[in-house]
Amino acid sequence: MAEIPPSWTGQIHNWYQPVDAVSGVLGAGRRAIRGQSEKRVMTLFSRYMFRQVTNAFLVMLLTLTAIVWLATALKELDLITSQGQGLVLFFQMTMLSLPSLMTLIAPNAVLMAALYTLDRMNGDSEIIVMTAAGATVWRLCSSLIALAAIVSVVILLVNVLLNPACMRALRDFITQVRADLISQVLQPGRFSSPESGLTFHIRDRSQSGELLGLLVQDERDSKQVMSYLAERGRILTNDDGNYLVMLDGYVHRYNAEDKDKAVQIIAFDQNMLDISEFAPKDSSGKELRPKERSMGGLIYPPDDDKIAQNNYGLLRAELHERLSTPLYPLVFIFVAIALMGQARTTRENRWGQILTAFGLAIGLRVAGLTANNLVVLNAWAVVLVYAIPVGAILIAAWVAQVRMSPELRSKLNFELKLQLKNIRFWAGRGMQAE
Repeated sequence: MAEIPPSWTGQIHNWYQPVDAVSGVLGAGRRAIRGQSEKRVMTLFSRYMFRQVTNAFLVMLLTLTAIVWLATALKELDLITSQGQGLVLFFQMTMLSLPSLMTLIAPNAVLMAALYTLDRMNGDSEIIVMTAAGATVWRLCSSLIALAAIVSVVILLVNVLLNPACMRALRDFITQVRADLISQVLQPGRFSSPESGLTFHIRDRSQSGELLGLLVQDERDSKQVMSYLAERGRILTNDDGNYLVMLDGYVHRYNAEDKDKAVQIIAFDQNMLDISEFAPKDSSGKELRPKERSMGGLIYPPDDDKIAQNNYGLLRAELHERLSTPLYPLVFIFVAIALMGQARTTRENRWGQILTAFGLAIGLRVAGLTANNLVVLNAWAVVLVYAIPVGAILIAAWVAQVRMSPELRSKLNFELKLQLKNIRFWAGRGMQAE
């Protein structure tokens, strides 16, 4: 066999160099185009997934909030039916509690939306296809993490700014209702007792607000019982307090120490009774409760603040509760990703993972509330308030990373090929039938 001269070998080698260079450039171009295409597909999928989970979150948040708000509003329905307040005041008071309700419901709505979205996309083989194409769990679930981050920021702003202001406004409305004795105890046809031993009753109320057929039974002093009967009456309110002015009536006085047990009857044209003390008192007085205080009021309470002097732990617990609550949407999202973020075949049952996610979420939230209660007693428990959610996030992220195994991806590739084969088979049978 003839040997190739050394000079020809060098020429052949030099002749292949431009071809290799062109092939390398074309290969690099194809890889770049493929990379841009994959990046564009991932971006489109992320937007699609973000829309899906956001829509599910909003539906669940509004539904759960409406249910809880209705349950709360029904408890306050007595404000209208028995205490004579208007619908405007009723809705104002109930709407002021919405920010607090939504901060409690939002983390749960995030968890439910994430589990629903992941389960549905697994059932439709969308996550299977993306995983078989090379997408990691973090690229698939980046939209879920983005939604949780947005919800966390909103909860933080509501806790710091909006919720304390709403609580203070709600306190003012409650004070206004409690100070209105006409609305509380003077209802036509009803016997009302603002305190033990004192009973009010009126026959009717005129359009001008005048009380008709008034009865007041005062048995608070066991030694002397007073009964007031008046044809008409009205409420007089000034800076000194609230007064019940009774017109054209009688006072029946019974002295228990009198041996004759006689009843004294005194007629009057006008009699005035101070009823300011009869109105229900707010046990907290003018002192703002921890939930009603701003962040500055929690961190730097006044020197004469009674709560800060007697039990500063209440202020400390409220402060850290506002700052730690926004972490739980992220906690619940990472729990959902760890259990449901991996693609599953359509033949696998996913209810076990869903129930486990709910159980872990409830356990973590209860643990956080327990740690916050410990903060009232011991300052060192502040570490637990933040360690529980942060530790849960780190552990869930580690579990999600560990579960991204090559064996699972091979299994999913086989499942995808099997589904495509089934689709072709049934499509071919359909064409033959036609």
